[in-house]
This record gives sequence, structure tokens and C-alpha cells, in this order.
Amino acid sequence: MKDSVYVTVRLAAFLLVITCIGVPSAYGHIEQGQAAGFMTGLEHPWSGFDHILAMVAVGIWGAQLGNPALWILPVTFPMMMSLGAFMGLVGMPVPGVEMGIALSAIVLGVMVMGQIRPNLVIAMLIVGVFAIFHGHAHGTELPPGQNGLLYSMGFIVATGILHGVGILIGTLHRYHFGRFFLRGSGAFISLMGIVFLWQALS
Repeated sequence: MKDSVYVTVRLAAFLLVITCIGVPSAYGHIEQGQAAGFMTGLEHPWSGFDHILAMVAVGIWGAQLGNPALWILPVTFPMMMSLGAFMGLVGMPVPGVEMGIALSAIVLGVMVMGQIRPNLVIAMLIVGVFAIFHGHAHGTELPPGQNGLLYSMGFIVATGILHGVGILIGTLHRYHFGRFFLRGSGAFISLMGIVFLWQALS
């Protein structure tokens, strides 16, 4: 059992490091053309610690809840994020975007910390509403002259990678020490969310 826990932890760390290194380096090779939109979108979620924490938290929470939430929550988030991105791309306002993103880290961190198991529909609503704020933030930051569709596809793929990292980390809930680790991770995510909220309000 100790060996399997060790392998799981190493895989989670390896995936996170490789992804963080690989995305910016790939982006550096794209100088112009339509592909730049996709690569810019692929890089964008990694530019904000608030986005990273929330997206990883969705994966962790899904893993804690188990099937079918394990797959439904990481699918719900990018679907609703796409809606938010469209609203941002067409200039449709969403009030309190930065506060919504900060609150997403606080709430999702609490869910992970408390290993809270609401009804699946409630969990989907929580994830979906916060995804709109994240998507809107991405949509309004489309660089001039780049393809909005490819840009959206890029950050959706990046979001899927972050959810995958969260799911992998979340599998530690199978082990006694892993549950304590995940609770600590949830507390950290919530604490950072409070910092983000303070920054948004100041």
C-alpha cells in the first residue's frame, strides 16, 4: 500500500511539473497565425494562481465524491466556462467577476476540506456557476487579432489538464493519510481564496 501511495504522489507531482513546463515552452514556438489563438488560450489558465487552484479543486472534489461526480463535475466546469467565455467575447457584462473567482476558491476549498457530499445536482450548480466567472474572465482577455474559437478551445484543454491533475491528487482520499493531506489542501485553497477576495475588494 505504501508503494502505491508513493507512486500516486509522484505521478501527481510529475504531471503538474511537466504540464507547467511544457505549456509555456510550446507557446514560445508559436509566433503568428491562427494557431497562436489556441496556444494563447492553452497558456492562459496557468497565468493566474486563482484559476489554477479552483480548477484543481474541482478535480479533487470530484475524486472525493467518486462516480459519477468524478466525471460529471470536470465536464460541467468547462461547459459552463465556455458559456462564460462567450459572454465575455461578445461583451456581455457579468458583475463581480473577480469576486466570483475568489469565492470559487473559498467555496471549493471548503468542499474539499470538509469532504462535503451534497446532492449531485447541487454540486453541479456550485461548479457551474463559478465556471461562468472563470470563463468570462478568459473571454474578456482575448488578445487582439486572435481567433476567439481557437483561443476558447485552448483554455478548455488547459482546464481539462488541471482537472486531471486534481483528480489524480484526489485519489489520495483512498488512504488514511491522504484524507488529511486533502483536507489541508482544501484549507490552503480556501485561505488563498480569502486573499484573492481581499485583493478584489481593495
